[in-house]
Amino acid sequence: MQRNERDADSRTPVPPGTLAMLILKTLSHGPLHGYAIAQEIKRASEQVLQIEEGSLYPALQKLLLKGWVTAEWVKAGPRREARVYRLTSGGRRQLAAEVSEFRRAMEAIVRVIEPA
Repeated sequence: MQRNERDADSRTPVPPGTLAMLILKTLSHGPLHGYAIAQEIKRASEQVLQIEEGSLYPALQKLLLKGWVTAEWVKAGPRREARVYRLTSGGRRQLAAEVSEFRRAMEAIVRVIEPA
């Protein structure tokens, strides 16, 4: 089996309902373009979580529509521009709420799956 095939087989899908939280958390460290967001999530998760473009950009669009992030086009080379996303104050509040709910749910799951 080639390395690419092994990598694809070992990918862990992003748990449902967590992509927005992961994007917001990543942007809490500073503005980034889409590819950099995906790479930072991959790096921070030690290569476990990999965000596909087909999921990332629709999620970013939803975050824009909700006002949790803003975006602007910036020069990224002599003939290229990149869309850079930035967390808003509303996005920071949403991130705090989502992290709190996620932790609550994870603690409940751990209570169920670990023996007493």
